Amino acid sequence: MDADSPTVVLSVLDTAPIWAGSPPARSLRDTMDLARRVEEFGYRRYWVAEHHNTPGVASCSPPVLVAELANVTTRLRVGSGGVMLPNHPPLVVAEQFGTLEVLHPGRIDLGLGRAPGTDPRTAEALRRATAADDFPNQVRELIGYFDEDAAAAINAPPAAGNRPAVWLLGSSGSSARLAGQLGLPFVFAHHLKPDATLPALEIYRRSFQPSALLPRPYAIVSALVIAADSDQHARWLATPLGPMALRMAGRLPDGPHLPPELAVGLGRTPADQELIRQRLATRIIGGPDTVRRQIRELVAGTAADELMVTTLIHDQADRVRSYELLAQTVAAVPTPA
Repeated sequence: MDADSPTVVLSVLDTAPIWAGSPPARSLRDTMDLARRVEEFGYRRYWVAEHHNTPGVASCSPPVLVAELANVTTRLRVGSGGVMLPNHPPLVVAEQFGTLEVLHPGRIDLGLGRAPGTDPRTAEALRRATAADDFPNQVRELIGYFDEDAAAAINAPPAAGNRPAVWLLGSSGSSARLAGQLGLPFVFAHHLKPDATLPALEIYRRSFQPSALLPRPYAIVSALVIAADSDQHARWLATPLGPMALRMAGRLPDGPHLPPELAVGLGRTPADQELIRQRLATRIIGGPDTVRRQIRELVAGTAADELMVTTLIHDQADRVRSYELLAQTVAAVPTPA
């Protein structure tokens, strides 16, 4: 390993998780605290996701959270991971993020996704158009509002000439292809679709067309990481991932996340245990040596330009410590050539 090699760039994806017995207000305050801390640890960006009608998630309004995150930090890039564009008129998104870019120039990221971020009934309540997939045209329309030289009948004054960094998010080959065709940086949700990561990144790089926004492909891979001072403690902190996996499979009713002491007794059947085992096998969970090895393998295998980390840890001190350990660990992991 070359000691002079650049190390992996780290960023954060947060959902402001809500825990059983704890109000959403606590989750949002913890998000602000974590952003301040990871800025101290040297992370590059901090993104918040958009979810609706989800009892375990408090990040339902990215523009509001991004504004506050920018106010409580000074150097950290902050943004959406992402705004689910079909839920919103592109004009409104342009106005929101153009305003953020004016107030915090050079620090705002606008990550865009096509999924609703919720169930079909809630998507309908959001007035989401589901009859046809018009996402590519929505993205083009949105980007157009940031062009200060465009002659259009409808304008977004805060946005014109104040374009944030625009990213495309996805967990499929179609999103990867669109990001490449539009010449946008791409973020793949490896923590959701690990088996699809390499094919999607290959599609993105193969289809990439240089644009005024980006001269060459730039890919971020998101991963769920739980780091602790030992493998044993990390596995204990990861216990809440079991109920989350069962809920995603429809085997448990939805609700706030369960702390380890409540989560440990769930998933007793062999089928549940196998499902949990499969889900946890794709996560990076362990002490410094384990995390370093697994991140080295992930970065080398994907040739990612950046690693975006999400986590699910009940205790805020343990959560902060996980990101601190990760920053220290990744300092010894070189980026791919």
